[in-house]
Amino acid sequence: MAIDRKNVEDIVRAVGGKENIEVATHCVTRLRFSLYDESKVDSEALDRNELVKGQFSSQGQFQIVIGPGTVDKVYDEMIQITGGSRSSKDEVKSAAARKQNPLQRAIKTLADIFIPILPAIVTAGLLLGINNILTGPGIFFDNQSLVDVYPAWKDIAAIINTIASTAFTFLPALIGWAAVTRFGGSPLLGIVLGLILVHPDLLSAYNYASASTEGTVPTWNLFGWHLEKIGYQGQVLPVLVSAYILARLEKFLNRRVHDSIKLLVVAPVTLLITGFLAFTIIGPVTFGIANAITSGLIFVFDHFALLGGLIYGGFYALLVITGMHHTFLAVDVQLIGSEGGTFLWPMLALSNIAQGAAALAMMFVVREQKAKGLAATSSVSAFLGVTEPAIFGVNIRYRYPFIFGMIGSGIAGMLLTVNQVRASSIGVGGIPGFLSIFPNQWGVFFIGMLIVIIVPFVATVLYGRSVVGRSEKNSATKATTTVSETDNLNSRPTVQESHESVNILELISPLSGTAVSLEQVPDPAFAEKQMGEGIAIEPSEGKVYAPFDATVAHVIKSKHALILEHASGVQVLIHVGINTVSLKGSGFTTHKNIGDKVQAGELLLEFDMEAIRAAGYPLITPIIIPAGQDMVEKIEEKTGPAAARQSSILTIHLKG
Repeated sequence: MAIDRKNVEDIVRAVGGKENIEVATHCVTRLRFSLYDESKVDSEALDRNELVKGQFSSQGQFQIVIGPGTVDKVYDEMIQITGGSRSSKDEVKSAAARKQNPLQRAIKTLADIFIPILPAIVTAGLLLGINNILTGPGIFFDNQSLVDVYPAWKDIAAIINTIASTAFTFLPALIGWAAVTRFGGSPLLGIVLGLILVHPDLLSAYNYASASTEGTVPTWNLFGWHLEKIGYQGQVLPVLVSAYILARLEKFLNRRVHDSIKLLVVAPVTLLITGFLAFTIIGPVTFGIANAITSGLIFVFDHFALLGGLIYGGFYALLVITGMHHTFLAVDVQLIGSEGGTFLWPMLALSNIAQGAAALAMMFVVREQKAKGLAATSSVSAFLGVTEPAIFGVNIRYRYPFIFGMIGSGIAGMLLTVNQVRASSIGVGGIPGFLSIFPNQWGVFFIGMLIVIIVPFVATVLYGRSVVGRSEKNSATKATTTVSETDNLNSRPTVQESHESVNILELISPLSGTAVSLEQVPDPAFAEKQMGEGIAIEPSEGKVYAPFDATVAHVIKSKHALILEHASGVQVLIHVGINTVSLKGSGFTTHKNIGDKVQAGELLLEFDMEAIRAAGYPLITPIIIPAGQDMVEKIEEKTGPAAARQSSILTIHLKG
């Protein structure tokens, strides 16, 4: 495909000219810029550009979606036009990070630490919710729980509780692994550090308050220095700070200790020094700081409940846009560990539903079918606790549904805080979030749920239809004028119907796992279908197979993505994971090269799922039919369990 140089020149002008480009690179689908001043970007000009499928800014990078097979040509042309040098993804990432202020960098660091352990936290929260149903009094019987009435279920509930509470009991080990990995140390040492802080020989942090009241807190006597012998269950700050010290110390020793004795020196010395610091200085200090923060929050929500609920409930969706919502995961965990429950998570769950209700309302407002489909699917995702597709794909685009969503969740937030509704665990958001709420508070929570469904939905529909009505009225006025002028010229437009035959191409799943809609992909370029229609797979196995007989049209240098071409000319992009381009091929093994002919079911590439998870990248794999393929008439997706070489996930209707 030939690239119109003028369109590339227009892209350069739209991003503020070559003098506004600090560094630029590209991946398989988009141009990635670190710009000196993003306020100079002309978004409307980019929207008008034939090459541009979408645009967004994320973590200091301005990204322009071009599409596979074209973006590399656009990039080559842009380099010639600007006279700039080629840059790597890491150079753009580093340049973008330098522009972030300390708060933004801190938020990103917390996100990098907590996102990889979210699956464990979500699973624990869901199972604890099931345990709440079994053991909560008054849910099914007056003043009695299900296990009280049916004692045979008591041990079943006990086993579920043991499985569920493990992630929270050993949370410092999970945080230690993720934090030390993020800070550049050995993940195994991070796990050991976390386990040290919750060793069974220590007094559990959950029992500290009662032991302190009774004067039975055990102590260590270090040459007359008495230290409390307590663990840090449910604590976040002690393990975070200790993990940072451990990673720095390990790197320091690795640079200075000879290779022949590293095994005997680096790990033992690192753990010994960090462990002593954790118990003598870091732990006591950060434990006090964490308790002070917790006490401050509790004071605010106890004395200014309405204001606290309005602010946090109403503005939580804004935190999602900025990425700051990841910061409050640590606060929720701290509240659960020290107070037995968090009043923040219930408001988060209702904010999810509010944005979902606003997005669903847009299905009854917008006319365009693609927008209707996005509104419907993204609302379902939000109702289940994942709001990014609804917020970025629908609500922010139209603005007013986002605002009505915040109003609804703000009202519900005040209701929750006044009634002191709390969650015993975190991880389960949206409608299933009620499982995290203490059962005796379900009634108030369900009322809040009704508020966040009704208020945003009704307000968005009423206001949206009035906006569309005014727009259509203006359009009709213009159309009447145009028809009048056409009549005067004795010229009437005609419509021709097409009766072309349709062929069908079935795509079997290239991966084993679960097929989900693109809206669930945590990347706007895919979730908003800026590059084209398709589906995504949550993989259960690190192997990618050919979904049909094809030719390998392109294999990305970093091995994480490839493009297949069917005999009909249809091209399909398979993109393993999100932002996995940053791994530079590590963890990926390709079995086919450009130009190879493959049969349906042949192995194309393998990837190390654990390595990708450890690096903090989502494994969800989009399968995209890039936009602009004239032979494609319609695409139908089939979500649900998918087995490679067996399940059909996409049906492509081709023009005959």
